[in-house]
Amino acid sequence: MAKSLFIAPTSLDSGLTSVCLGLLRALEREGVSVGFYKPFSQSVHRGEVRHNDGKDSSVEFVRSRSHRQTPDPIPLKNAQQQLNQGKGDLLLETIVGEYQKVAKDFDVVIIEGLVPDRSEAYIARLNVEVARNLGSEVILVSTPRACTASQIDEELDFSARLFAAPSDPDVIAVILNKVGEPEKTGIALDHQSGHQSPIIDYRESCKVFRSKRFHLLGQIPWQPNLQAPRVSDVARELEMQVLHEGQMHTRRVQRVSVCARSIRNMTDTLKPGTLMVTPGDREDIVVTTAVAALNGVPLAGLMLTGGLMPDDRVIELCRRALGTGLPVLSSSKNTYETAHMLASLSATIPIDDPERIEQAMESVATRMDTDWLQEHLRVPRQSRLSPPAFRYRLSERARAANKRIVLPEGSEPRTVHAAIVCHQRNLARCVLIGNPQEIQSVAGSQGLELPDDLEILDPQSVRERYIAPMVELRKHKGLTHDMAEAMLEDNVVLGTMMVALDEADGLVSGAIHTTANTVRPALQLIKTHEGAKVVSSVFFMLLPQQVLVYGDCAINPDPGAEELADIAIQSAESAEAFGIEPVVAMISYSTGESGTGADVDKVREATRIARERRPDLLIDGPLQYDAAAIESVGRAKAPDSKVAGKATVFVFPDLNTGNTTYKAVQRSANVVSVGPMLQGLRKPVNDLSRGALVEDIVFTIALTAVQARQVEASGVA
Repeated sequence: MAKSLFIAPTSLDSGLTSVCLGLLRALEREGVSVGFYKPFSQSVHRGEVRHNDGKDSSVEFVRSRSHRQTPDPIPLKNAQQQLNQGKGDLLLETIVGEYQKVAKDFDVVIIEGLVPDRSEAYIARLNVEVARNLGSEVILVSTPRACTASQIDEELDFSARLFAAPSDPDVIAVILNKVGEPEKTGIALDHQSGHQSPIIDYRESCKVFRSKRFHLLGQIPWQPNLQAPRVSDVARELEMQVLHEGQMHTRRVQRVSVCARSIRNMTDTLKPGTLMVTPGDREDIVVTTAVAALNGVPLAGLMLTGGLMPDDRVIELCRRALGTGLPVLSSSKNTYETAHMLASLSATIPIDDPERIEQAMESVATRMDTDWLQEHLRVPRQSRLSPPAFRYRLSERARAANKRIVLPEGSEPRTVHAAIVCHQRNLARCVLIGNPQEIQSVAGSQGLELPDDLEILDPQSVRERYIAPMVELRKHKGLTHDMAEAMLEDNVVLGTMMVALDEADGLVSGAIHTTANTVRPALQLIKTHEGAKVVSSVFFMLLPQQVLVYGDCAINPDPGAEELADIAIQSAESAEAFGIEPVVAMISYSTGESGTGADVDKVREATRIARERRPDLLIDGPLQYDAAAIESVGRAKAPDSKVAGKATVFVFPDLNTGNTTYKAVQRSANVVSVGPMLQGLRKPVNDLSRGALVEDIVFTIALTAVQARQVEASGVA
């Protein structure tokens, strides 16, 4: 029977949704089978309904991020009506029934409670009743603000006493959220403004933790970037007129600058992420903002107040600035009223902002004491690796590998950002190849600061010393000094030489290069390792409940039986390297002995060869996809197979089948795919999609680092 955790906030602005989803993520990545249930929907912030079209943000986030079919919550007003009509028992029966729909599929269920409201005294008791009827243990969520340790003790003691009747649930732990949040003074238009709250060692200072009355499950620091809405969110909530859309759906408002000063006194406000607010007739400020945009400063946007517009000639003068993606909004209110509205923006994360909720969930998940919680709940881990568990283990293994990864597209903005993130997370020792001044400028234009110890390699200063080694590597192909010198003008070739000479452990490229540009130098200079017959690829398919490996979906058009067997073994080894137990299905249009023909015979022969080479692996084929993936179908079609219905590695017979299948699954089921990851090379080189996001590049760098460690450990390089 599932165990349930009821998450109860102690105050209005505790960040309850982020904490609940972050705790869900923390347990998921530990391999715990965990569900989510929210009994009641409640709008506590102005703008929440406008942001989310009346949908509940917690439920929508869970559905979109994990494909869980959690029940719709009951609107709080409907619940209140039932209570007023004396139908409280019927209401709780409904809640228990909906909860059971979730609990039957999971070992642990996280239940999001109601936010306390002084004007609605029944809410606190409703939390208690739901927790008691669902047999839940309670975790309190509190925001320390500027409170002293003794004040926090009092608040937690008071909140816990609400659950203190003999038949009521136990409060087992506390999560402190927004630790260090600045104290707001007046109208705060900068997410970092205000007086910073004092840093306290709550574990030692608070009596409730020191005495072990409650376990301190997590301390989540205040992070200003998690409060930054997109410009489109501002326009939607405040019902602003959009004069120029630009990049309003991706640019975020980190700070607001209300400008009425002269140009020389406002230049220090022209920073990345700043929303410039000015009367529409202040044409000098409008022009200055346009100049900043043209100089590469990614301002959040420009807001013109008072319903005023600049002269048409000024607008025409600034038109090129609009091409940089600068959003422009118009407010009918005067500047003071507009500033007041901006200061009162809702902190709610819109359901169409997955990037922000993902950051919030990770911020919480990484700071949860999941070891204590698992021990307390005594729940098993899943045998199948979930997507959050895969990402977490990938990061942990990359940190342990500590590899030097070269990035030849060193001045590409996403790559620069990804290198900084990898440096901050200690995922790899990245080397950016490019002009140092240009890279510094690219970082600055994004509002990023390059760490002093992030390595930048100027190709002009090192290119010459790779000419002779490259000629030596390719002399059997007739490569001359002049030819090598010309080829090394390409930074991808230069980076590949670094890997070939063991000066770097791996390479990641492709943000602005084709796959051929990335792979060809690797095949020429690094070559395959001794145990590989071909270079192939795998995708990690992050399905809702587990991660599957698909190979080969990117490199080999029509491999023969020997090559297909090699791809199967490589894919199994890749799966194992990333914490996925390899159960290998050789996919065909036929299962077992039911079909004949050259194509199915090839798969049958490849299965035989792979089993012969690696008798320790679970490999079976030919299997149809449904027989490999679905247990009931597997039992019917291949009852004696140890792979059917349990496969984690799917090896496709040719590129046409593999690429079509991976794209169909990815697009139709809205599944995240990580890859392609190349396998079979002496040293790892990995390709990016040219539409890759920063986080995609970060994970590809981490993959490459783990691959490098695998190659090193196997001794095949």
